[in-house]
Formats: sequence, C-alpha cells, structure tokens
Amino acid sequence: MREEEVVEGITKILEEKKENGGVESEKLEGFIPHLTLPLVNSILSCKTLRSHPTTLLSFFNWLQTHAPPPLRSSPHALLTLLPPLLFHRKFSHAKSLLVSFISSDRTHALHALLLRPRRPLPKPLLDTALAAYVHAGQPLLAFHLFQKMKRLRLTPNLLTCNTLLYSLVRSLSSHSTLLASGVFHDAVALGVKPNTNTFNILIYGQCHHKKFDHALALVHRMPEFGCFPDNVTYNTILDALCKKDGMLPDVWTYNTLVRGLCDEGKIDEAIRVRDEMVVLKLMPDVVTYNTLIDGSFKWCGSVEGFRLIEEMRLRGVEMNVVTHNIVVKWLCKEGKIDEASETVVRMVESGIYPDRFTYNTMINGYCKAGKLGEAFKMMDEMAKKGLKPDVFTLNSVLHTLCMEKKLEEAYELIVQAGKRGYILDEVTYGTLIMGHFKAEQGDKALKLWEEMKGRGIIPSVVTYNTLIRGLCLSRKIDEAVDKLNELLEKGLVPDEATCNIIIHGYCWEGMVEKAFQFHNKMVGKSFKPDIFTRNILLRGLCREGMLEKAFKLFNSLVSKEVSVDVVTYNTLISAVCKEGRLEEAFDLITEMEGKKLEPDRYTYNPIVDALSHAGRTEEAEKFMSKLLQTGQDVKTHDTSQELDASGDIIYSEKISDLCTQGKYKEAMKLFQESEQKGVGLNKFTYIKLMDGFLKRRKSISKVATKLKQ
Repeated sequence: MREEEVVEGITKILEEKKENGGVESEKLEGFIPHLTLPLVNSILSCKTLRSHPTTLLSFFNWLQTHAPPPLRSSPHALLTLLPPLLFHRKFSHAKSLLVSFISSDRTHALHALLLRPRRPLPKPLLDTALAAYVHAGQPLLAFHLFQKMKRLRLTPNLLTCNTLLYSLVRSLSSHSTLLASGVFHDAVALGVKPNTNTFNILIYGQCHHKKFDHALALVHRMPEFGCFPDNVTYNTILDALCKKDGMLPDVWTYNTLVRGLCDEGKIDEAIRVRDEMVVLKLMPDVVTYNTLIDGSFKWCGSVEGFRLIEEMRLRGVEMNVVTHNIVVKWLCKEGKIDEASETVVRMVESGIYPDRFTYNTMINGYCKAGKLGEAFKMMDEMAKKGLKPDVFTLNSVLHTLCMEKKLEEAYELIVQAGKRGYILDEVTYGTLIMGHFKAEQGDKALKLWEEMKGRGIIPSVVTYNTLIRGLCLSRKIDEAVDKLNELLEKGLVPDEATCNIIIHGYCWEGMVEKAFQFHNKMVGKSFKPDIFTRNILLRGLCREGMLEKAFKLFNSLVSKEVSVDVVTYNTLISAVCKEGRLEEAFDLITEMEGKKLEPDRYTYNPIVDALSHAGRTEEAEKFMSKLLQTGQDVKTHDTSQELDASGDIIYSEKISDLCTQGKYKEAMKLFQESEQKGVGLNKFTYIKLMDGFLKRRKSISKVATKLKQ
C-alpha cells in the first residue's frame, strides 16, 4: 500500500468519527503494518484534523496501545500533536501526555528534541513542557528548558515559574537554591511579575540554608513588585529561626518583622509578634514601640497610637526624638497644629531637643494651616539652633506662598535661597511653575521652565506633568502635546497622569473627539486607562451634550465589568438631571446603591435641583432628608452647590457650560453671583460670555470691562 493511500485511508476514518472524537480501532488495525513515523506525523498535522483536537488525541492514544514500540517511544509524534492541543486550550491533556511520556523516557529523547528541535517550537509548548518536567520530579531538566526560553527571550507563565522555583528549593541542595535565585532574576528580566507566593518559595529556600539575611532582604524587595508579606512569609522565617539548631531570633529580627507587618497595615499581627517577644524574654525596645506607634497612627488612628505611648511609658521604655517626631507628624497630618506645637514644648521639657525633621514637619504643618508667619518664626528658631533649613522646608513655604498667589515673594525666596547655597530641585521649580500657571502667568511659567533647565536640573516625568497640566490649564493644548513629544524624545515614559492631563485638556476645550483619538493612540502605546481616565472622558461627553454617547461608553464599561465609582454615576446623574430625565437619574441611584456605592451630596444636589425646578417639591424634600442623614452639607438648587476651595474653576466651568447650552441668562446670573462673592473667573470664561452676548446682540460692556482689567 502506497504512503498516500495509508494517509488518505486513516484520515478518512478519523474524519468520519471526528464529531464524537472517537476512532474505530478495527478499521485502523489494518493499517498498522504500513505505519511509519513520517506517516504518523503527516496524519497528526493534517489541516482538516487540526481543528478537531479530541480526534487527534484519540488517534494518538490508539497509537500508544497498537503501534510498534519504535513509534510509541518516539517523541516526534508527541511534538506534532501538542501544538493543536495547546491552540485549542487543552492544556491539561497536553501536560498529562508530556508527564506520561517523560516518566518512561529513560534516554531523555524528548528533552534533547525540545532543546534542539527541527523547527521553532511555540512558547505554550515550551512552557507546558517545563511544567511537565517539574511535575515528573525532574527540576534540573526543567531548568534547562527555562534556560532555552531565556535565550529565545520567551516569557514563561508565572505559575510555571513558581512551580519550577518550588521544585528547586524543595530539592534542599544549596546548588538548587542558587539556581532558584538565578531563575527568579532571569524571570523578572523576561517580564514575569512575581507575586507573594514567588517570594515565599524563595524565602523558604534561604531559610532552609540558614541564610536569614538573604530571606529578610527578599521581604524588603517585595513592595518593589507590588506584593507584600503574608502570614506564610513571617511564619516561615520565625519557624526557621526558632527551630533550626536551637537558634533563636533576636530583637533586631523581631523588629524587622514588626515593621513589615506595620507597613502592610497588619497592626494586630504586629502586636502579636511583640507579645511573642515578651514570651521569649526579648524585651521590646524603643524601635519596636516607635514602629508600632507609627503604624497605629497610620492605620488605626491617634487613640491606639497614644495607648501604645502610655504602654511604652509604663514598661519603662523611654521616648526618644523619633517617638516625639512620629506624634508631631501625625498631629500635623490631622490638621492639629496647636496640639503638635504643645508636643514639641513637652518634648523640650523632657530634655529631648527637636531635630531637623521636627522643624520641617512643623513648618510644613503651619504652611498647610495657612499660618505663614508661624512657619517663618519656626524657620528663624531653627536657624538660631544651628539647624539649617533644607530644600524640603523651602518647598513647604514656597507651596504656601504660591497658594496665596504671592508669586513675587515666592520667586524672591528661591533667589535668596540660591545665594545662600541651597540646592534647588525640580520640586522647587515645579511648585513655582504651577503657581504662575494658576495665576494665568503662563509666559512667566515657561521662563521658569527654561531657567530650571539652565541650572542643570533635569526634569522628570512628574515635572513634565506639572508643565503639561499648566499648559492645559492655560488652554494651550497643542503646546502641551509638544511637551509630551519632547518627554518621549528624551527617553522618558509618560505615566497615567500624563495622558489623563492631556485628555482632560482636550475635554476642557470641548474637543472630545480629539480626546478620544489621543486616548486610543496612547492605548496603542501600552497606556492603561484608569478610572480617572474613564471619568474624564465621560464628563467631557456630558459637558458637550453628547449624552447618548456618554451612556454608550458607560454601558460598555459595565458590560466589560470595568470598575466605576461614585464620580462616574454622579457625572451621569447630573447630566440627565439637566435634561429633566429624572426617572433615569433614579434608576442610576438604584444601580449605584446595588454596587455598594454610597450617594453623596454631588449625587443628591442635581436631583433636588431638578425636582424643585419641575415643581416636585415634596420629592425634593425627601431627597434633602436623605442627604441630611448622610451628615453632609445640604446645598439646594443654588448654582454654587459645588463651590469649594477651587471656586474660580467651578464657577468658570459652570458658566462655560451654560454658554455652550445657550443659557445666557442663567450664565449672566451666575456671573453676577461670582462678582458678589469676589470669585475671579478665567479670562476664557469672559470671552465665552462675550461671544454669547454678541450672538444675542446684548450689551457686553460689563463683561468687556472685566476682561480688560
């Protein structure tokens, strides 16, 4: 029988049975004497059968029981079968075949063929084969396959990597642990993102060989990859310390564990570790308590922090400057600047003198509280005690001056600081640049940018973001995009904030289509939109009256199970309320409550406004009652409902919205209200008002006068 007839005959039998995936053994048996390896490979690679992996699998299994031994022991047929199996996601079948073959492959013929194949092998095949060798208890052969993937620059699956690492460290030889460390390093370089389990495996290997410093170093590296220690991590280290050769951990080791738990917010577990120290007659020291106190202030609040301070005092552990600084830091963060000042006084009374950190924290606290005079007094006191203020102190004061629009004083401050030897950084200039943009002094901001570069200060992505944000704020979106291109040319990688700023800039100018075009372009360059991106685009559509497109975007997000938040819903609710579509607003509230998103005043206020406008007073009062129950401020349909510290932006935006909608009477009413409250509007808002009134042939003298000022 000719080869073509054999292939055609077997293929025909298999095609007849491909619906249920079975094979007719009796019909196939007649072809056994004519089977050769090339013929088997031709059948397994037949195009009409490759789309039916179950049929191919049944035929391969039939071969394993009926074909001559040379055919059964050849790895070539297996490697021909695996690609279609993997293509159709039959991973478990592929791995099972590999494990079965490896267990009987005494000469490692399959391994040799995988390392030196006749044609390139797909990544899923190598990845699955690597996992199969690990499963078969041959980690070193699996390691060789990993090395091949490394040479080919193929990124293995994280699960495969973890499986290989586990098998290497569990082999309990120091050489295998060394190999595991190499695999970890190479896997990260290939783009694998390790998880907590990855680190726990490596930590186990280091602890088994009593390399506790290496184990703790791995713990400290975990946050670099966005993962954190868990109970397994700490229990592995403690178990190794306590049980290997009778060796016991010391206070330093426990303090390291306490810090790790506190950094992750696991304060209860950190306190249990502290209690375990006491049981082992290891007395917690000031470092232990400082770590616990700092963590408690951060994660549990000041009550728990002060409780630990009292406990520390009762146990005879004296507070040091770090303890006092922790208290000062958290009081300032909570806005309790007077209490922080009293803490500094008590600190001095106890014989402990404030250091640079204490003064910097207090200066920053006074600046945030708007007490610039107190901040300068503190700087003076700091200098008298021989503690030179650093650039952090300078930047804190600079930020406050810019917030108060005292830009000349701010610039004079950095001039004097430069003369006195301060090394100004990009934060210094970034603060000044944004201050000038917010004061609508874009030209001066750009001069400062050039001055910064002239001083040899190399801007980072964060500083570029400041400049791009400022240009967008000044409605110079094209220049903002130019700066983005400049950033790229310098080899910097824009982050989510960069893209969001430009998308917001386009939307702010009403160029929503360009915003989407830019969004799509950046997605093609690996930009990953976040919830802020989606909300910016949604708000842009709503502002321009493209409500149906906004709902289309929203529905696509929901259908893809992309996360949305209160702001997302508030944006849509506000938009439908402006259109009088109250029933849709009610549906959106029901939907957001179903997602455990709690409505706030920005949810209720547009509804109350719309209900009042529609004369549905009783319903409006019910919603006001709901708002009162949340403990938030009630602001009725007064157009200043969203006014906060950024009132100029809010008023400017609302007036622009009304002008876009052709509601010039309401825009003028809001303009007059802003005048009464002393709110300064963006010049572009005045231009939009003037444009609106020109269209209606109304007097523009008042607006024009304001524009000239």
